[in-house]
Amino acid sequence: MANVSNSGEVYECEICGNVVEVKVVGGGELVCCGKPMLLQKK
Repeated sequence: MANVSNSGEVYECEICGNVVEVKVVGGGELVCCGKPMLLQKK
């Protein structure tokens, strides 16, 4: 499980390809298509 920890982190869904950049850290885990999103860069 990869919890969001820093603003600026970029996550990608390995199923549909959605990409998100964290602007405000609220904690928790980013999930898309029913699976955790993968951290691409910090």
